[in-house]
Amino acid sequence: MWNRVEHYVDEIRANRWYAYFAVFCRISLAIAFGISGWVKISGERFAAGLPSNHPLGHYFDALLDTGFYYTFIGMGQVMVAILLLIPRSALLGAIAGFPIMLNIFVLTYSVRFEGTRIVTFMLLANLFLLVWDFQRIKHILPFQQTQRELQVNSDKPRAHSFPYVFFTLVVLTLATVIGVNQIMYDIRPGNSAEECMNGCRDSPTPQASKQFCDCIYTKGKVLGKCLEEFEKAKAIELGANGRNQLRP
Repeated sequence: MWNRVEHYVDEIRANRWYAYFAVFCRISLAIAFGISGWVKISGERFAAGLPSNHPLGHYFDALLDTGFYYTFIGMGQVMVAILLLIPRSALLGAIAGFPIMLNIFVLTYSVRFEGTRIVTFMLLANLFLLVWDFQRIKHILPFQQTQRELQVNSDKPRAHSFPYVFFTLVVLTLATVIGVNQIMYDIRPGNSAEECMNGCRDSPTPQASKQFCDCIYTKGKVLGKCLEEFEKAKAIELGANGRNQLRP
């Protein structure tokens, strides 16, 4: 299996379009890490437009209050950005950035943040960079190295054919992430009270949804408690709607 993986990596590294995509992933991640890190180094609250009563707003407020730990996180993110921008250290940047991206990925999904799609794209880009440098990281993996794996690859002429299948899969993957994010939660807090309330219009239980938004943004309760109250209110509203439909 690992020989097949290595053979596939050899093939993609010999194509200039994959190389362009790797550069795009490096620059995109570097920009994201750099901006996020600089905000923290500057002592500003990340995502300043996100209300404090938002579940992720609670987290950012608490993180800002940690003092020099907040600055330390920012310095680490800026360092990852610099490593990604330098070709010789790009692999080190991808390795250092992966646990950071994985942590942000889990965090945003756990609080039902609207930015989960972008974070997912960034995590996939980071994974691609790790696969791109598989030849360099394979020796630290806990697998026995075969004779095929220890051979030094000869220089190959760079291919110019456009990898339609790969980029079609990229587009399909992005579309799948967007689609799954649309249906995986029955309710989200949105990025503001207004956005949350606007989402109640198309809900099958608008009153329960409005109570959820009020619980988040007016009462300032934690997400778990608001979800518990939402489920109870939704069951009551659905029951009332069912009884109304049965009436002559």
